[in-house]
Amino acid sequence: MNKKIIRFLWVSFIGLLALCIGVFSAITSFMVRQNNAALNRVVDTYMEGMSTQIQRHFETMVDMRLIQVGGIVQAIPPESVTTLDQTTRERFERAAAYRGFIHLALYSIEGEAEVLYGEDVTVEDKEIFLADMNNGDKLVTLGTTAGGETMLLYGISVGYPNDVGYPMSGGQRCTALVVGLPIDQINNALSLGVDSTLIFTHIIRADGTFVVENADIASDNCYDWIRENGRNYGLEDIDDTMAELRQAVEARTEFSMVVSIGGEAGHVYCVPLPNTEWTMVTVMPRGVLDEALATLGNQRVWTALAGCSIIMLAMLAIFLVYFRFSRQQMAELDKTKQKAEHANRAKSEFLSNMSHDIRTPMNAIVGMTAIATKNIDKPDQVKDCLRKITLSSRHLLGLINDVLDMSKIESGKLTLDMELISLREVMDGIVSIVQPQISAKKQVFDIFIQDIREERVYCDGVRLNQVLINLLSNALKFTPAGGQIHVTLSQEPSPKGEGYIRTHFLVEDTGIGMSPEFQSRIFESFVREDNKRVHKIEGSGLGMAITKYIVDAMDGTIEVQSELNKGSQFHVTLDLERFEEREEEMLLPAWDILVVDDDERLCISAADALQEIGLRADWTLDGSSAIEMAERRHAEARDYHIVLLDWQMPGMDGIETARRMREKIGEDVPILIISAYDWGSIEAEARAAGVSGFLSKPLFKSTLYYGLSRFKEGAEAKNEADQEAGADYTGRRLLVAEDNELNWEIARELLAPYGFELTWAENGRICLEKFQASEPGWYDAVLMDLRMPMMDGYEATRAIRACDRPDADIPIIAMTADAFSEDIQRCIQCGMNAHAAKPLDMRELLRTLQGLMSPTANGPG
Repeated sequence: MNKKIIRFLWVSFIGLLALCIGVFSAITSFMVRQNNAALNRVVDTYMEGMSTQIQRHFETMVDMRLIQVGGIVQAIPPESVTTLDQTTRERFERAAAYRGFIHLALYSIEGEAEVLYGEDVTVEDKEIFLADMNNGDKLVTLGTTAGGETMLLYGISVGYPNDVGYPMSGGQRCTALVVGLPIDQINNALSLGVDSTLIFTHIIRADGTFVVENADIASDNCYDWIRENGRNYGLEDIDDTMAELRQAVEARTEFSMVVSIGGEAGHVYCVPLPNTEWTMVTVMPRGVLDEALATLGNQRVWTALAGCSIIMLAMLAIFLVYFRFSRQQMAELDKTKQKAEHANRAKSEFLSNMSHDIRTPMNAIVGMTAIATKNIDKPDQVKDCLRKITLSSRHLLGLINDVLDMSKIESGKLTLDMELISLREVMDGIVSIVQPQISAKKQVFDIFIQDIREERVYCDGVRLNQVLINLLSNALKFTPAGGQIHVTLSQEPSPKGEGYIRTHFLVEDTGIGMSPEFQSRIFESFVREDNKRVHKIEGSGLGMAITKYIVDAMDGTIEVQSELNKGSQFHVTLDLERFEEREEEMLLPAWDILVVDDDERLCISAADALQEIGLRADWTLDGSSAIEMAERRHAEARDYHIVLLDWQMPGMDGIETARRMREKIGEDVPILIISAYDWGSIEAEARAAGVSGFLSKPLFKSTLYYGLSRFKEGAEAKNEADQEAGADYTGRRLLVAEDNELNWEIARELLAPYGFELTWAENGRICLEKFQASEPGWYDAVLMDLRMPMMDGYEATRAIRACDRPDADIPIIAMTADAFSEDIQRCIQCGMNAHAAKPLDMRELLRTLQGLMSPTANGPG
């Protein structure tokens, strides 16, 4: 592999590796920051919820105690007490003790206290306390007993605003009723200070001193404790943070911050307590959370590294596999290069062979033309020259068609034109094409029909003909004189479903066969077996490649089996779409038929087909047995209704068998010759021997039905050959659009003998003008070339169809050398009725004209 490519691949891999590591690192760092931010949000939410819960719990407890104090006032209304005697004191004492209070006192407006129950207590922040009481507020504060015990005090105003308070011993009226509880009840009531919890809750005054301290703190002031821990933690902005905290406490607003608590990060959340001047400070150490976060971060980093490693390993594996594939691709490219060089050499050899193959018929054409010119006064020799020129021209045309087809295949432009065809007509056409060559080489040719369920199917008839003709042409070329060539046509259900029928075409010969090496390359382009046995056999080396391509395009298969000097077998399998419309029911009377053929397969298939149309069939393999069977039935007065005799049989052929059978059974029983050969060459001899008629192989069910129907009572025999022979086109007018004068002359000379009157138009525009200038119905058809100056055949056709004339639908037939299926489709799409390829096949052209032209008094219609 190129060193630059290898270096590029490695540099790309290392760069991609570095990029992945960098991306993973950035993602991990970003996720850690996001985790910290998310943790802070979670802790804030959690602390806020916990503080709110504790705050509400404290508020509930305070409200409950204040309600209890109010209950004392309701139990002992101030207006019901005129003097503070012993009885009243005892009532207050009982009310306080019942509610769990350990202290109860009355306070005057000036702040003088009269203790009714418990010890004397010094009120903290007495001025604030009196101000709230005198204003009718409720207040919770602290007090200290003479013994130094801190007490939680609840006070409510009793004299405000109506100056109706309890009388005091000094003759004054009290302004407030105050009760006390031990300070420890706050912790118990609020579940604060539980050792197992991570959260500690303190209550502080505005100056930072502790009201309730639920942890071992070395300082008496919360601010100093937090500041000292923050400095130990290295927080440079701790003074600013403490200023914000003090400001929030004084303003009685919530505040949250993160500081060092005991050497580790702690989350501090402050919230004011209702009905007090205090602030609740909740502290949650984040050591466990930080450890969990660190563990999670480490796990994330290791997971990211593991993921990165896995991806890197996968990339490395992919890289190595790609590297390996690249090396294989380079090796394959080298092989492809070698194949291309081999193909180029093959094409060069092919062109060399084609040059020889093309020059051979061209030499014959030129030579025979020169000979005919020199011997113009010798009709027989000129006729022989013209026959050889015709044969050479057809061979040259076949070579050109193969090259053009291969060009279409290699450019991917060969298309299929699916149409409704008759397999019987296809096989009949094949027989008519190969008959002359088979007769010339005296080869034995037979077609076998087995289990044909659908005669009419959808297929590209032209391409199917091409496949079969290619296979048969090879069989004819490579089978020596006297050899055998068989075609077998059979059908079976298709795996593609009920809408299709699987059709098999089997072409077998007893020719020279092929070597195993050549069999593996037979379907390659530009390949011919390099063997002295085939050097004198004409061919382009493209037929099998074209055949394989057509079969593949039809989603079919083609297989070959061959053995040197023993013959070859080609098997084509196609799944063809059925024609849904049912044909007319083909049934004949229950006649007894005798089938005579030396091939058992043909006898069996013919007997099966006869039974399908309602007949009873016996068969035998030779003429002698046939005569005995017919004679025995004749003696029993139950003659066969019809006898079918093969023409070519060993020992006694069909004509001799017919002659001897007539001697035994008389003239009443029709005897028909069945053969794949031309009837004309043996008709006179056969008639003289007593043969009643002829049936052409292959014996399809329809062939048998229509061939035997003429023997029904009242039926008229139809002889297509006689009809064609009697066709007369005298008076028919054709408008021929052709820009080449030589082609016009050829068309005139070929068509005029049949009675046609031809008018020449040198291009499409002149053709349109002559059509428009003629009377409606003057021309019977238009023969339209496609490639013409001024206006081509397509434009001329569209212009004629657009004319405002009753005969604008005149039959227009493309007469062109553009003979591919896409050319035919384009002709039909632009409005033409049919297509005839150059060089002209007069039989097909006459059949097309007869089918398209309307009948006239002097025509054949």
